[in-house]
Amino acid sequence: MIFTTLSHVLSYFWKIQVSVVLDDKIDGNKTSGFILGESRIAREASTGFWPGRTVVDYLNDALASRPQAEYLTAYRADQAAPESLTYSDLSQRVSLIATNLMRLGVGRGDVVSFQIPNWWHFIAVHLACARIGAISNPLMPIFRERELDFMVRSSGAKALIVPNAFRKFDHEKLAAKIQKQVTTLEHVVIIGGDGQDSFEAKLLRETEHDGSGDRPGLLPDEVMKIMYTSGTTGEPKGVMHTSNTMLCSMKSVTERLGLGQDDVIFMPSPFAHSIGFCYGVMMSLYLGAHLITTDVWNPAQAAEIMERHGVTFMFGATPFVSDIVNLPGIEHRDLERFRLFLTAGAPIPPVLVEQGRSVLGASVVPGYGMTELGLASSVLPSVPDAGKGTDGLAMPHLEMRIVDADLNEVDRGMEGELQCRGSSLFVGYHARPALYEIDEQGWFATGDLATMDENGYIRIVGRSKDIIIRGGENIPVVEVEYLIHEMPQVIEVAIVGMPDERLGERSCAFVSLHNGQELALTQVTDYLQSRNLAKQYLPEKLVVIDSMPKTPAGKLQKFKLRELASH
Repeated sequence: MIFTTLSHVLSYFWKIQVSVVLDDKIDGNKTSGFILGESRIAREASTGFWPGRTVVDYLNDALASRPQAEYLTAYRADQAAPESLTYSDLSQRVSLIATNLMRLGVGRGDVVSFQIPNWWHFIAVHLACARIGAISNPLMPIFRERELDFMVRSSGAKALIVPNAFRKFDHEKLAAKIQKQVTTLEHVVIIGGDGQDSFEAKLLRETEHDGSGDRPGLLPDEVMKIMYTSGTTGEPKGVMHTSNTMLCSMKSVTERLGLGQDDVIFMPSPFAHSIGFCYGVMMSLYLGAHLITTDVWNPAQAAEIMERHGVTFMFGATPFVSDIVNLPGIEHRDLERFRLFLTAGAPIPPVLVEQGRSVLGASVVPGYGMTELGLASSVLPSVPDAGKGTDGLAMPHLEMRIVDADLNEVDRGMEGELQCRGSSLFVGYHARPALYEIDEQGWFATGDLATMDENGYIRIVGRSKDIIIRGGENIPVVEVEYLIHEMPQVIEVAIVGMPDERLGERSCAFVSLHNGQELALTQVTDYLQSRNLAKQYLPEKLVVIDSMPKTPAGKLQKFKLRELASH
């Protein structure tokens, strides 16, 4: 019997009927032909996890009950003081942006791409799109011409919103170039720009009438967002979510974590990444909680922000935890209110979980998720030791199982591919319907390798593409990484395969070290053998690097390390 939270309603065959009607030319791709199958809608109605609401509904709730409450405090690296907005302030700006988007010809089903850092503009633009039935396409600020051209082109965006500059890069110049290359892109809007294309002139222009109320807003089962995967494999795909698939997890996640309106959420992860979008923007509006954000990660500033605002909750990938835990003087900060650090996006070494708890005095809660699913599992904060060394239990709105190459469920404790199904499952890859491989029972293959114990706790052991097979034997990559991470010299470690004519692959360990530290391969192998690791699993090459290649959300890009190891 598989571990399940929804088996009473999803035990029958479940064929998800999703289709996307696409124009022949890539510049004309649309989601207006998207159809969410009635079978899935009916089944989701029976589970009760889909709220049947949009993010605008939650903003309206806050406006009705506490319009002058502070919603957002946004820190910017280029400004001395943060900018704060109440719910009323935010709503007024959303109304202007919505009306002016319509004035530009942006209508229902049109895509608006925006490459905006963690500024108030991001949230307001997303809400404005939802208010008029347009589709949000958030883009990571780190993307450059190759990525931006592909994503704006394939999404068929009608408008692109960018800052004039961010982190010394000229986004305005690049956006102008993209507009010349993409035929659907009618409008480019520049935050901080001058003249008629500035954000202020085009989208904050005062009008006599808020026309957004004259048109129906986004419906809960319409595509709300196209978010491109962050490129850990080098192959971005446009993940499509509806309001229902994105918002359905809020109830189960906030209840499991014990979060409420009085919490202060600190979100340093980019809003254009799934973590920042779901559990910064969306969750803060769902709860009506105060959201604190920063556009450039700085551990020292983060600690100061956490102390100043009495932050209670933070969500970030493993490097965020490591940076805060290892920050000099962190033990002298007054973080009495801080109680929960949720981390996902990459396996977190158990030693770092313990360090976080002892140094921060808060629960460090490992979890697992992906753009296609949102947060899929977590350890229970109430009984953290029950899930020690794991990535937690499936969230109530999802099921999980582990299967072998023939898609048969494996015995508990055995390794296989993790599959998930449930209410937060995405509804397709934009312009690539053939890649939407959901089986007739609704199972989605994550591409992650995992184990599941007798109590249902999963443990991610690697990506299917991360397997290292040395002379016919699989190397337990994550297990070896965890052990190396215990060495006091090491900040981060990643193990990848390097080609070998005789054995097929050998193991190469990349490490970044604390200041002033050195490390040799013999030290690593001696330590691993002292921990009784099999000789066949020992890394055969060690490369010390200043920092690991990552996405802006902190996810390790192993494909880049494999390229380095192969030379």
